[in-house]
Amino acid sequence: MPQEFESQAQHPHEIRDQDILALLECDLAIFHFDGSDIDSGTLSEFMIAKFADIPSVILRSDFRAKGDQVDYPWNLMASFYPRTEIVMLDAIRTYKFTGPKKTTTAPHILTDPALALDRASKLTSLISHKVIHAFERLLKTEPLLSGNDQESVFRWMENLFAFKRSKSDVRTIMNRIIERKSKLHPGQTNA
Repeated sequence: MPQEFESQAQHPHEIRDQDILALLECDLAIFHFDGSDIDSGTLSEFMIAKFADIPSVILRSDFRAKGDQVDYPWNLMASFYPRTEIVMLDAIRTYKFTGPKKTTTAPHILTDPALALDRASKLTSLISHKVIHAFERLLKTEPLLSGNDQESVFRWMENLFAFKRSKSDVRTIMNRIIERKSKLHPGQTNA
């Protein structure tokens, strides 16, 4: 994932390019759609993933409801994409349910590191199980792009993003991505 490597690039254009290429290499992606308005970088990366037919999970742990639709608390232009699973939960409410069952104001409930760690562990486990199940459902979906269509889309992206690297470097990277992704679903061709 892009956040798991330290960028050697100095220029914002190079950093962006590195993040896009890392995203295109992914077989699955997760996007955290929290806040009253989705982060523009997150939304841009989500759209790139959708153009590249990367199965994606949208995670929303924010209780705030904002947007122009009933079902999802974000702008409808970020909704209804294929090969996308949505995991929504209210992290604050869920965190409260992971605590002691009876209401107490005992100071140790708020300050005991072991209790805090236990609650955080329960919350993390609950969220990760939901995300993993969403990924498992996505892995069963058939790709929308394969064969010539997949190659055409990735060739289009070589130009779309105006990468700062040389065209031959970008072509080499894209060839590697196309070859690897075609091996994920061998025998599938577009009509």
